[in-house]
Amino acid sequence: METFFWILSLLGAFSIMEFMAWFTHKYIMHGFLWYLHEDHHKKDHDSWFERNDLFFFFYAFLSVSFVILWGQGFWLGLPIAIGIGLYGLAYFIVHDIFIHQRFKIFRNIDNKYARGIRRAHKIHHKNIK
Repeated sequence: METFFWILSLLGAFSIMEFMAWFTHKYIMHGFLWYLHEDHHKKDHDSWFERNDLFFFFYAFLSVSFVILWGQGFWLGLPIAIGIGLYGLAYFIVHDIFIHQRFKIFRNIDNKYARGIRRAHKIHHKNIK
């Protein structure tokens, strides 16, 4: 039974991260921290890195915090940390690799669903702040 709750907690954390990503993006990145996110929309630099990449550290800190809590006896800490980490990995693969092609893999994926995802994201980038 404990394994069931462990897996449920991991999946719950992963799912909650989708809401957190939407909320953070809409109200924080396009709000008071726009100066960090803006270079993701307007390429005004030659670097491969963006100021926007700093948001990674917030979620990494959050995940590490739950690992520390797990180490102090909070048994849900590890599945929550893994759920947050897996969401970050999935986000990185879909957003940075597939959509923005920061690494030149998944470039030849060409089907109706893939084109729809890329088109929707392109529309978001045209609608700045």
